[in-house]
Amino acid sequence: MTNPIAIVLGVLITVAIVVDVMLFGTDHMIFLGKKFFELIEWIAFWR
Repeated sequence: MTNPIAIVLGVLITVAIVVDVMLFGTDHMIFLGKKFFELIEWIAFWR
């Protein structure tokens, strides 16, 4: 992955999160964050 591609992906993800929070609030972002940490723990099991 080149630097320009990484920067574009980072900006797109950040914009998507900001728009999502502006439109729908932060309640589901907390839920998704908790599920993401559960996924990380589950993936770490396979190391």
